[in-house]
Amino acid sequence: MFEHVSRPVLPRPQFISRLMRALLLGVGLIAISLAIGMAGYLYYFPKLDWADAFVNAAMILSGMGPLAIPDTTGAKIFSGCYAIYSGLMLVMSAGVVFAPLVHRFLHKLHADEDDVRERKKRDAKTKP
Repeated sequence: MFEHVSRPVLPRPQFISRLMRALLLGVGLIAISLAIGMAGYLYYFPKLDWADAFVNAAMILSGMGPLAIPDTTGAKIFSGCYAIYSGLMLVMSAGVVFAPLVHRFLHKLHADEDDVRERKKRDAKTKP
């Protein structure tokens, strides 16, 4: 997915495209996790409606904690497992979103002057 250190740094438009794809993937992972949490809260907490299930899933996914207190053993097990999953998903989605930025930063640190000269020549040819 990322260019090798021997390749020149990716041009800005392609980098922005890569960054937007990573952001879309991160948001997609969070949306799927939110849907899983809502479905679990609706199943294990029969007194909750969609809005309450959304709030509880969003609060756990953001690290704030649940609003509804689990009454049954199944609800307690689901809440614990979803909390662990949510913590891992939050870290994973942050990694997916920030990976292009960190890669570009590290790649620029390793870029030598030949890469910079090559990019300037390429940019000069494309500009009218």
